[in-house]
Amino acid sequence: MARGERRRRAAAAEGARPLERARAAGRRDGRAGGARGSASGAALAVVVLALAFGLSGRWVLAWLRVRRALTLHPAPSALPPDSSSPAVAPELFWGTYRPHVYFGMKTRSPKPLLTGLMWAQQSATPGTPPKLRHTCEQGDGVGPYGWEFHDGRTFGRQHIHDGALRLTTEFVKRPGGQHGGDWSWRVTVEPQASGTPSFPLVSLFFYVVTDGQEVLLPEIGAKGQLKSISGHTSELGDFRLTLLPPTSPGDTVPKHGSYNVFWSSNPGLPLLTDMVKSRLNSWFQHRPPGASPDRYLGLPGSLKWEERGPSGQGQFLIQQVTLKAPFSVEFVFESGSAATGGNQASRRLVGSQLTQALESHAAAFKERFEKTFQLKEKGLSPEEQALGQVALSGLLGGIGYFYGQGLVLPDTSMEGSEQKMDPALFPPVPLFSGVPSRSFFPRGFLWDEGFHQLVVQRWDPHLTREALGHWLGLLNADGWIGREQILGDEARARVPPEFLVQRAAHANPPTLLLPVVHMLEGQDPDDLAFLRRAFPRLHAWFSWLHQSQAGPVPLSYRWRGRDLPLPTLLNPKTLPSGLDDYPRASHPSTAERHLDLRCWVALGARVLSQLAEQLGETEAAAELGPLAASLEEPGSLDELHWAPELGVFADFGNHTKAVQLKSRPPQGLVRVVGRPPPRLQYVDALGYVSLFPLLLQLLDPSSSRLGPLLDVLADSRHLWSPFGLRSLSASSLFYKQRNTEHDPPYWRGAVWLNINYLALGALHHYGRVEGPHKVQAAKLYHELRANVVRNVWQQYQATGFLWEQYSDQDGRGMGCRPFQGWTSLVLLIMAEEY
Repeated sequence: MARGERRRRAAAAEGARPLERARAAGRRDGRAGGARGSASGAALAVVVLALAFGLSGRWVLAWLRVRRALTLHPAPSALPPDSSSPAVAPELFWGTYRPHVYFGMKTRSPKPLLTGLMWAQQSATPGTPPKLRHTCEQGDGVGPYGWEFHDGRTFGRQHIHDGALRLTTEFVKRPGGQHGGDWSWRVTVEPQASGTPSFPLVSLFFYVVTDGQEVLLPEIGAKGQLKSISGHTSELGDFRLTLLPPTSPGDTVPKHGSYNVFWSSNPGLPLLTDMVKSRLNSWFQHRPPGASPDRYLGLPGSLKWEERGPSGQGQFLIQQVTLKAPFSVEFVFESGSAATGGNQASRRLVGSQLTQALESHAAAFKERFEKTFQLKEKGLSPEEQALGQVALSGLLGGIGYFYGQGLVLPDTSMEGSEQKMDPALFPPVPLFSGVPSRSFFPRGFLWDEGFHQLVVQRWDPHLTREALGHWLGLLNADGWIGREQILGDEARARVPPEFLVQRAAHANPPTLLLPVVHMLEGQDPDDLAFLRRAFPRLHAWFSWLHQSQAGPVPLSYRWRGRDLPLPTLLNPKTLPSGLDDYPRASHPSTAERHLDLRCWVALGARVLSQLAEQLGETEAAAELGPLAASLEEPGSLDELHWAPELGVFADFGNHTKAVQLKSRPPQGLVRVVGRPPPRLQYVDALGYVSLFPLLLQLLDPSSSRLGPLLDVLADSRHLWSPFGLRSLSASSLFYKQRNTEHDPPYWRGAVWLNINYLALGALHHYGRVEGPHKVQAAKLYHELRANVVRNVWQQYQATGFLWEQYSDQDGRGMGCRPFQGWTSLVLLIMAEEY
């Protein structure tokens, strides 16, 4: 995940100007990407016209490249038709597919029905507005929070700590009918400390949002309470939403609550929080029978539909219930089609029946978890087992469904040409994907998702096929997939405009092939059927990577998209590699050879060659087999990347170690290059990149290069720490060095779980096969596994979070949190599943 720049991003910018330009470009292009069937004919017509008018061949080629960049790939989908619909996958139609909010559900559809929760502690101090909670934020003071249980389909239980409050949000889905079935929520609010003598009022806000012509009809009960909401959409048919009266936790006796409602046109999903904040401007009294009244700020107490917008804008209806903790509130969705015919699903799932269903699902989750991962059987403690359950649940609870158009800058670069273009809109596409972090990265990232699915596929292979199929559905006509997917208003609102654009020349590590390897090894018939459908897209994706990132000499590769060598940068970053500020050649050039990229291509060639042979794709196998053999030939790897003077594998490029940041008032820190000047040589930057032939298991067990890599891995002066393998040698000149005055080190020493997982998988492999390094690899495996598991568990116990990265000096969690993307690999490390 190229995050080095994004760590400094503000979280609230919609990027209107680039989008306006892109929409205009899209209109000029006739929305080229959406017209798959006519793309080739239109392209031919343009070529003929260009030649007729005497336009240059260079212009024609540039135009064709633009059109291909904005056109979806013509290969059949890897997924069945309408795979997200309630008719095909009813059990996945509803879900917690809004990972950026603390609690909410939506349907898997381009124009979904959305539901969500907000809450606020009413302030006892006059003039102090309540803090409204809705979206997960790094700095809002909420936490820890996360899913204790989540099975990815029908059930979840989450705990949220907010100051003196402890919220528990739970849901259960029940199948039935033709529209995805019913579901029930329970939200419980309790004081953190038992025996609290006086507790402020708490307001919960339950809302529903439509995104078009859908119908919502509120039904008013006694005292202005919103009794229920009836509705109808084309995908859901008739439905009803009901907010039940609050009760004491674990009880069915109602408690007195005060109610407020607000109904308006949908202001746009990113603006929901601000709209509610702006409407919390009237004082009301909460007066339980026999108790003194308390004042609170509430929404306008009317069901007048205010601020009616244009037709098709959608509706926003929210109900506020206010009372003193502790209490529980239940919110129920009932599908009209599930309630017909007198079947069991017609009984509302509330009260004691909901309690029974929640407990039954929790017990089933724990039983299935142990059967799948066998942590108890493998001797892990109850606390470590609970960590594993949280790691899995947080990853599954972070899966989102996104729909929209990304911004793409086509690759028009050609020798001797400098083509300038504005970004344009990619065709509208759906994406079903995990996210790295609900608070900071609540959207799809390509190289993260491969690691995510290594965990998910052990639990639910169907979810992995869904996710991979959606990612492969993003392929353009060239075979490119954008490395960061910012689809829809909610995702776009959290990314500043300058970071919205994806560049069609830039790649990302092809980690989606990691779960493909597992599919090949498992030989599950459903997996193999999926791979047969997916093969044309996998092949196109790999071919684009192999060809577009080719290096200066045969069988070498170079990441396109390194930063420009600005005077403020210590080492221009390589965001497409996913390793961001990991040191590369000090002076970027086309002569560079990147070791990690070559290893990724070698892995891809091996996997695609094996898959082609298994599927009987003889033409592809004849192409991929020799390429895989060439890339895995030890002499070729040595010739291009073994650095005798360093004793390890390394990048190659125009490089000098004599660079540093120095203060030059008034500019601040600027890069100073000393002597010796840069020259073409191997890059002295021992760290994760140096290990890639080991990490991806490309070395023969008897290789003479394996021993030196194990030695530097085990050396505390280099990569070994008590908390896991550090990303850059502690002896490197770049170790813990800032890249700019405002850009702290990222992949320059910290411990990252995804690379430690690959390292453990490699050590596990080389420690079990015969070879001269078997004993050393096995010893390092057991020590490293113990270090990683112990530190992640200790940091979770201390903070309640899984973290983006960990300090190599004291083990503390760093970066954003919760980070239940690839840090959830700690579960597979505990289970010894590689």
